[in-house]
Amino acid sequence: MSRWFNKYLLPGFVYQSVLIGGGYGTGRELVEFFLTTGPVAGYLGMVVSMIVWGLVMATTYELARLTKSYDYKSFLSNLLGKGWIAYEVLLVLTAVLVVSVMASAAGELASAALGMDPLVGSIIMMIMVGIIVFYGTSLIEKVFSVWSIALYVVYIGLITITWMRYSDEISVVASSALGDSSWVLGGIRYAGYNIAVLPALLYSTKYLETRSEAFSAGIIGGIIGMVPAILIYTAMLSQYPEIVSETIPANFLMTKLNIPIFEAVFQIILFGTFIETGIGYIHGFNERIAGAYQSRGLTMPRYVRVVVAAIILISAVFLANALGLIDLIADGYGIITWGFIAIYVVPVLTIGVYKVIRSN
Repeated sequence: MSRWFNKYLLPGFVYQSVLIGGGYGTGRELVEFFLTTGPVAGYLGMVVSMIVWGLVMATTYELARLTKSYDYKSFLSNLLGKGWIAYEVLLVLTAVLVVSVMASAAGELASAALGMDPLVGSIIMMIMVGIIVFYGTSLIEKVFSVWSIALYVVYIGLITITWMRYSDEISVVASSALGDSSWVLGGIRYAGYNIAVLPALLYSTKYLETRSEAFSAGIIGGIIGMVPAILIYTAMLSQYPEIVSETIPANFLMTKLNIPIFEAVFQIILFGTFIETGIGYIHGFNERIAGAYQSRGLTMPRYVRVVVAAIILISAVFLANALGLIDLIADGYGIITWGFIAIYVVPVLTIGVYKVIRSN
């Protein structure tokens, strides 16, 4: 990959790859955080999230560059001191929760598309995550980049086809009344929860050399992360309000479009996003452990990567099958969201900004 791509686009694509599965790949999260506030208000909420992402990413990337902190422990230690451990506790809980959501969604998708037992779909996802995690950062960066480009192509195709068929319906829904201001809180909550994984993805920022590059990569990353959400959200408006109650709204939309070939491609891409999200969280833990090995002059054995992946994935699959997708998303994101806002988002936008300014 070119130096320009590695500097300005790779961090955003890595973040978007982890975000997409847990953030809006199924469409369920867009319903919970945005569509429930109203169709038009949902757009405004996404703009709020995008702005927060851009600011937090720009500051985080510059702090990582200044301190050469490319795993979450070293980065949070520089930001919070001994308080970094609070972030790790929440990240462990989040990883299990998010991978549970992905495992549940993978099972639901495999069941709907192929008629197989949902547990089989979850296990297939688990195996693919384990294989890719085993080979480490280099392969992960390549997979994330290629899959992100493919996802953009498919999502652009989705909104094009949907608009051609349902432009009148989308226009009517999108011109409805704004409603109350709950979209502001929804945007902040969504941003706070989904940006929380960013310190675990700092391995993708090693190519940044200047402050301008770090800030540019952060702003571009916020845009890269949100554009696919806006596309699928707009397509979902064509089936509003029926789509609100669907377990996998994206799958419901595909059924309505009734284009078997496109539906198959979309489901493959969607299944891949579940794998990417699982990889992102687990690889973040592995990089933190690798940093501990490195501080002792040792190299982390590859089998440890697989062991870490297996522990998280097995726990997540059992949780997913016990609770189900809708309950996981509706009930699991609340307290953790505000915890991350308190121990990461607020500190990075206050202490972090201060440190960046002082370093000048």
